[in-house]
Amino acid sequence: MTNDAPPRWDRKMQQRLVHGEAAALGELYDRFASLVHGLAHRVLGDEGGADRVTREVFGYVWEHPEAYDPKEGPLRSWIASLAHRHAVSRLRRTEDDGERPAAEIEAKVRAASAAARADYIVTSMPAPLRAALDLAYFRRLDYRQAAARLGVTEDEARRRLRLGLQLLSTAHEGPRAVAPPGKAALR
Repeated sequence: MTNDAPPRWDRKMQQRLVHGEAAALGELYDRFASLVHGLAHRVLGDEGGADRVTREVFGYVWEHPEAYDPKEGPLRSWIASLAHRHAVSRLRRTEDDGERPAAEIEAKVRAASAAARADYIVTSMPAPLRAALDLAYFRRLDYRQAAARLGVTEDEARRRLRLGLQLLSTAHEGPRAVAPPGKAALR
């Protein structure tokens, strides 16, 4: 099974949720709970908070399945964005209860958001790019060693690393609109 659910699966899952099928929620939870919890933990840095956000997100999905529009993208992306929004909202509420200046809170939210986007980008990127990055940056292999381990040419290993890094570099930029070919992306 791939990380991204096929659009047909997304539509069927939404229909099952709209009809109140509890087994559908269980399947959805099994498939995406680790994603939601991981993103929430990355933003909050707190296991208990991540658990609460995970419950909140799946509660929201159960109560509002019609809020998902398959035409807008994969169910996985919608759930990840819900997790991020809920986690950032919880972080702001928690930090607002303290005595920290608003600018410090917002800086923490921005840093946590970039980290969560980076995690999501890595988990969503194609397996060959993810494998190349893993070998080069986590296992400390150079591109030649990575190429040998992956069974590809050195040029292919460099290409995979370059593409993976290009994808990761977008994490700090935040979400942006995707432009049609030949047009500039909207900011």
